[in-house]
Amino acid sequence: MNFTDIALNRQSCRNYDPSRPVEQEKIDAILRSAILSPSACNGQPYHFTVCKNDFAKQVAAATMGMGMNKFAEKAPVMIVVSEKPYVKTAAFGAKLKGNDYRSIDIGIAAAYLTAEATAQGLGTCILGWFDDQKIRSICGLDEPVRLVITLGYAAENDKLREKKRKDFTELVTVKE
Repeated sequence: MNFTDIALNRQSCRNYDPSRPVEQEKIDAILRSAILSPSACNGQPYHFTVCKNDFAKQVAAATMGMGMNKFAEKAPVMIVVSEKPYVKTAAFGAKLKGNDYRSIDIGIAAAYLTAEATAQGLGTCILGWFDDQKIRSICGLDEPVRLVITLGYAAENDKLREKKRKDFTELVTVKE
């Protein structure tokens, strides 16, 4: 699968097959790809906590406040992405330029992770709605949770949806 195929086939999965466990070798491949993602000063200011079984159910419950993310309870794996401190050079650059490089780096890592999951035949959904303190407690984390990514095999009836995106000309300007 080339990258364009991955981009066309990747979607936010909201219907998992809870009876199909995700093979550890696929989880490892996904995480290895995420770790290869670029980051400011190669600082990799993130940590991935892979939650399965009861831990996955607890983390899923911590994403379902106010009726959100109900589908998460069927995902067999939850990957918690927490923020780590900057390396010194990235911290200096972030302060000098007023740019939050950690959030950018976490976003890039999440993109690599979800792209590789698609290449592995798995579904993902990036969640930004969650109870940070609950998940920190479940996972034994000191740093803030920035994203939770559901991971699993899509249910058989979870068909690829048509992508609705803004027009190319609205998003791209070329200056020569």
